[in-house]
Amino acid sequence: MSYLPDREEKKQNFMYVQINYFSIMKVLMVCLGNICRSPLAQGILEHKLKEKGLDWTVDSAGTGGGHVGLGPDNRSQDIARVHGIDISAQEARKIRYADITAFDVIYCMDSSNLVNVRDLCHTLEEEAKVKLIMNESDPGKKLDVPDPYYGGPSGFEKVFQMLDRACDAIIENHRDKRH
Repeated sequence: MSYLPDREEKKQNFMYVQINYFSIMKVLMVCLGNICRSPLAQGILEHKLKEKGLDWTVDSAGTGGGHVGLGPDNRSQDIARVHGIDISAQEARKIRYADITAFDVIYCMDSSNLVNVRDLCHTLEEEAKVKLIMNESDPGKKLDVPDPYYGGPSGFEKVFQMLDRACDAIIENHRDKRH
């Protein structure tokens, strides 16, 4: 099954994602532009899930729409490739309310995006799905994943290492919660 956009979304030319509703777990990664951090998080988690044989759906989106339709930043692709992960097929898209209902958990890269995503929610139950990604590996510390866009390669490596640690924790923390 897949999500089909309604007439209004088609008019606004939103991109939509196909979701496997039979997946054990559905995870959405969110940053601002969906070109640096969230594509890395998606790629890292997908890579780890494949290695472990887990059937989860993973996607990413941005709270801003400035990069819709573009691939991940070349520096994100480069650092992923260094670690044996290919994220080149991803395309940036903007988060929408349908994502809130379709995904089991939504991980934001920083507190600003967390607020923006929670603003899309209609209920407290929906808000509870929206979390800071680093709280998985560093509970209660409310750590932001820094945006490496204006920095150099070392910033992308730092972000990769943070997300790698968080993705390990996501799998560990959620692998037995879903049947």
